[in-house]
Amino acid sequence: MSQEEDLTNYLVVVNHEEQYSIWPDFKEIPVGWTQVGESGPKDKCLQYIETVWTDMRPLSLRKQMEEWESKGQEALAANDKAEISADDPGTTVPKGEPVSAA
Repeated sequence: MSQEEDLTNYLVVVNHEEQYSIWPDFKEIPVGWTQVGESGPKDKCLQYIETVWTDMRPLSLRKQMEEWESKGQEALAANDKAEISADDPGTTVPKGEPVSAA
């Protein structure tokens, strides 16, 4: 069984989540996708995508993770400054100060 040579020219396209794909150049690009970078044979387009698409996570996930990381750093910084009091878990005392025991 022989494979036919793919003579199709492709476009590199990207969506709003910065996810890349290839699309045959004779078809209309789907809504939500934009042509970027290379066009030409499949191998050339896939090689381009491999070079530029280094983080497979969707843009929304990357942003959410950055936000969580930022909030986590703020929480760690606040935790470094205070400890929970043994008498009243709702109050805090500066780190290094004695914590009263019940």
